[in-house]
Amino acid sequence: QVQLVESGGGLVQPGGSLRLSCAASGIILSIYDMGWYRQAPGQQRELVARMSSGGSSTYADVVKGRFTISRDNAKNTVLLQMNSLKPEDTAVYYCNARRSFTTDNSWGQGTQVTVSS
Repeated sequence: QVQLVESGGGLVQPGGSLRLSCAASGIILSIYDMGWYRQAPGQQRELVARMSSGGSSTYADVVKGRFTISRDNAKNTVLLQMNSLKPEDTAVYYCNARRSFTTDNSWGQGTQVTVSS
């Protein structure tokens, strides 16, 4: 059974930083594409950053240069370093694990990030 547990969210002032962590269990992380998505109130869930099992990363244009996704397969952990945060980054952030060419697609419960002065 796949379980993804996010942590690291909270309240931060504009310009500040947060690091989100996703602890995965029940899967071999190295064979999964891992991603971070976010959903603001009244908005659809959107991709923030994704890293393939091979290590290539993709970012939403609005976070390029500010956010960095990384993974530690040995620790079954995926991180999202968020710098220069803006109020529009406020959302619930979700961890996603997806295995290519299969129906394996799992979500964490989400962690709230609020950027406000």
